[in-house]
Amino acid sequence: MFDRHAGNDRAVLVQLAFGKAALTDDLEELQALAASAGVETAAVVTGKRDRPDPALYAGKGKVEEVGIACAEHAAELVIFNHSLSGAQERNLEKTLSCRVIDRRSLILDIFAQRARSAEGKLAVELAQLEHMSTRLVRGWAHLERQRGGVGMRGPGEKQLEIDKSLITLRIRALKERLSKVDRQRQTQRRQRDRSQTRSIAIVGYTNAGKSTLFNRLTSAGIFAANQLFATLDTTVRKLYVAEAMPLVVSDTVGFVRDLPHELVDAFKATLLEAVEADVLLHVVDGASDQRDQQIAAVNLVLEEIGASDIPQLIVVNKCDLLGLGTDAGRVEMGDNGLASRVFVSAKTGAGIPELRAALQARFPRPSIDYTLTQDQINAV
Repeated sequence: MFDRHAGNDRAVLVQLAFGKAALTDDLEELQALAASAGVETAAVVTGKRDRPDPALYAGKGKVEEVGIACAEHAAELVIFNHSLSGAQERNLEKTLSCRVIDRRSLILDIFAQRARSAEGKLAVELAQLEHMSTRLVRGWAHLERQRGGVGMRGPGEKQLEIDKSLITLRIRALKERLSKVDRQRQTQRRQRDRSQTRSIAIVGYTNAGKSTLFNRLTSAGIFAANQLFATLDTTVRKLYVAEAMPLVVSDTVGFVRDLPHELVDAFKATLLEAVEADVLLHVVDGASDQRDQQIAAVNLVLEEIGASDIPQLIVVNKCDLLGLGTDAGRVEMGDNGLASRVFVSAKTGAGIPELRAALQARFPRPSIDYTLTQDQINAV
């Protein structure tokens, strides 16, 4: 496993823009991710290039600037808000003489710190191992330099093969255990289908307020905090809505831009609650300037897990912020005559009655037909 952050790391953050693209608010999200991992931002280095450098990702001059920032601020960690190849990480670490991680490694580390359930820990370990398998060579670079010496011919290669073999075996075991979890969830879903229970999955960008909304609807009391990836483990609860069919609602892990594929794959058993849902409550942070980009990022992950065709009800949350309070309770209707967008404040409860009404209209309780047919009348 790569190093866990101890909470006292000081890091230099690097954000580059390529081509004609402008530097965006992605840097603010990177700082939030770093804080969630227990990392203190010592300095920020930004820049623009035509394209990534094959060896260092950033140009030599920019890497020198990063090195100067590390020295000035006594930072021992550099975080790139991009996906680096294993070779680029190794080259940067050699040049800067400090640890270098990319956005994917940072998110994986946050997940490792936050996982609480046995299932969540298994999924995180699987994602870490799959990520690490592409970077194993870094740990044996010192033996590669000695290759060919008397008594040292090939030990690095042998150890590397042993490690790869052990990791492969562990990955296989983790996938088998997560497959059992998947089968258990499928059994539970079949039981719900037989009882004509409708399933609702809460999805959305991390820190959009999904868990707060879940607690508001169900009084479940699950952990909710103003931080990225506060929830990793899916929680399912019954949801009572007057005059509606039996409902269950699930709170799922939050999504983020460039969510590592390893995590999406590892958490598929958990995310199947979204794939098998009858409707998705897509929670959007109405107070965020990046809400359109966040909606797009969530829809991208939903497409990746095969849930893009599930009907969505957009829940615009946090209407209590930034003067949006007057919007709480507003409902926008779709072409099918059902609510397509509801404005709420999960924190204050404003707009929640309108959301419940939208769910009742979508899943009305079947009326009992007491009309007797002619055959039934004749039988009497």
